[in-house]
Amino acid sequence: MTARRKLLMVSVGVAGALSLLSVADAKGFRRYLALRQDVDALQVRNQSLAQQNEALRQEINALRKDPAALERAVREELGYVKPGELVFHLESP
Repeated sequence: MTARRKLLMVSVGVAGALSLLSVADAKGFRRYLALRQDVDALQVRNQSLAQQNEALRQEINALRKDPAALERAVREELGYVKPGELVFHLESP
């Protein structure tokens, strides 16, 4: 066996051992996969929060510019009633 072939075999053996160690080690490949899943989950949550932010921005603009939207918000969220209006509270069983 030539020296070059021996060096190749040793290199392959060391690479294989390091690969197994990486898979078996809690801080190795398994940790990478777990962190990758966390990153993916955070990206999905980020998108959801960005959509909520955009919806809130649109609502803010509507409340600033549209009197009907402002009246609707005041009535729904604060329970305001115009003078002379009757309010009926219906409860479901």
